[in-house]
Amino acid sequence: MSLEIEEGQRLQLDFGKLLKVAKTGAEVVPVVAQDADSGEILIIGYANQLALETTFKERKATFWSTSRNELWIKGATSGDYLELVEVRVNCEQNSLLYLVRLAGTGSCHTKDAAGQARHGCYYRVVNPDGTLEFREFAG
Repeated sequence: MSLEIEEGQRLQLDFGKLLKVAKTGAEVVPVVAQDADSGEILIIGYANQLALETTFKERKATFWSTSRNELWIKGATSGDYLELVEVRVNCEQNSLLYLVRLAGTGSCHTKDAAGQARHGCYYRVVNPDGTLEFREFAG
C-alpha cells in the first residue's frame, strides 16, 4: 500500500478489489472483524474453509490473504491478535462476522501519530467533496 492511500486526505477507493479477488480463483467469503465490546468495525478480510477452521482452533481471527494467497492469522507478525469471542454468519451464508477482543495495541497495520497501531482500520471520515479527515472511532 502507498502512504498516500493509507495516510492521505484524498479519497482513492479501489473499486476493482472484488474483481481482483475473483481473479485469484480463491473460494472465499468476506469477513468483518468487530470489537465485541465497543461495536467498532476493526477490519474486513476474507476467509476460506481453512481460515475458518483455524479461527476456531486457535481462537484468533484468521483470514485468507487474497494478495499473498496464504493463511493470515491476524497478529502473528505484530503481536496484535484479535481473540475470538464468537463467529456469526449472515442470512444468505455468504459472509461472516468475527466478534473479537484486541490482544494488543490495535488491529490496523498503520500507525497513529504516536507510532502505535491504530485501534481499527476505519480512522478517516469521507467528506462529500472526496476529502478525508482523520477521526478515531468514538464508539
